[in-house]
Amino acid sequence: MKLNLNRPIAFFDLETTGTNIGKDRIVEMAILKIMPDGERKSKSMRFNPTVPIPNEVSLIHGIYDEDIKDAPTFAQQAGNIAAYIENCDLGGYNSNKFDIPILLEEFLRAGIDFSIKNRKFIDVQNIFHQMEKRTLEAAYMFYCNKKLENAHSAESDINATFEVLLAQLERYADTEIIDKKGNTIKPIVNDINALAEFTKVVDNADPSGRLVFNDKGEETINFGKYKGMVAAAVFKKDPGYYAWMMEGDFPLYTKKLITEIKLRGIGK
Repeated sequence: MKLNLNRPIAFFDLETTGTNIGKDRIVEMAILKIMPDGERKSKSMRFNPTVPIPNEVSLIHGIYDEDIKDAPTFAQQAGNIAAYIENCDLGGYNSNKFDIPILLEEFLRAGIDFSIKNRKFIDVQNIFHQMEKRTLEAAYMFYCNKKLENAHSAESDINATFEVLLAQLERYADTEIIDKKGNTIKPIVNDINALAEFTKVVDNADPSGRLVFNDKGEETINFGKYKGMVAAAVFKKDPGYYAWMMEGDFPLYTKKLITEIKLRGIGK
C-alpha cells in the first residue's frame, strides 16, 4: 500500500539518555522520510550527548558512552536535521508524547526555533493502543506477522513502525468505532489529516502537555492549582506563577510558549 500524502512525512525514532524531556539527551536518531510519490529516504546518526548514559539505559538500547565519545553533538548536526525534515509532517511510535517533545528541546538548546505549526503528527502507538492496546513488538507481530529483530535499535524500530502503519491502514479500512461524541466513524483512513486527528489523544498546546487547548482554542494550564484555567488569565492574575514556571524544571518549549502567551497579554 502507498501512503496518501500531499507533502513528505518524516517518521523518526530516538534513543536517549533517559525519559526526562527537559533534561535527557538524544544519542541516536533514525529518520525515514516518505515522499508523496512513495519514494523512501532514510538517515541514521548517533550523537555525543555530552552527559553520561546511565548503565541501565545503555542495557536497553545497547549504546554506551564509549560508542559515541567521538560522535558529533546534536547541536553540531541540528541545522542539517532541521533542513532534512523541513516542510515534513512527523510520525513515529509514541512520538507525540516523547520523541517530538525531546527533539524540540534539543533544537532549542542548539538555538534552532523549529516550528511545529501547520505540521501533522501521526503517532502509530496511539492508533495501536486505541485499536489493540499493546507494544511495538506485539504490534509488529500482530499486524505484520513478523518478529521484531534488534528491538530498541532506532533504525529497526522506525522501519517496523512504518510497516505497522501501512498494515493498520489495510486492516482497519472499513472498521467503524464510536467516538467520544457518540458518533459512528471510520477513523483509520489513508489521509494524514484524519490520522493526525485520531492519534491526537489530547489537544496539547505544547508537546509535553503542560498546556492544552480548550474548546475555544485558548491555551489552558493542565496541571497544579490552576489546572483548567486559561493561561493568559492566570498570568495576569498571578504574575508570580509565570515567573515560577520560567524558573522551574519545565521543558524549554513550554517556557517559550508561556512567554509568547505573556507577551500577547501585555499587548492587550
